[in-house]
Amino acid sequence: MAEEKSQNVQEVFLNAIRKEKMAVTVFLINGVKLQGIVTWFDNFSLLLKREAHVQLVYKHAVSTIMPTEPLDLDNS
Repeated sequence: MAEEKSQNVQEVFLNAIRKEKMAVTVFLINGVKLQGIVTWFDNFSLLLKREAHVQLVYKHAVSTIMPTEPLDLDNS
């Protein structure tokens, strides 16, 4: 029996914004707002790039990730 690896909505969402190089606003739980492009992510963190700077953001500190334009997850 072949096993299908299912992706969770978080993986699908982050992979879509990463592939599209879509600008996002990341709100942290302490109220800080970060902006940039997600270039990489794993189970615990993500890399956010803006201009020449890269920030490592731990997922447990993230409240919301908001793309700057509409995102179609049905075709991802």
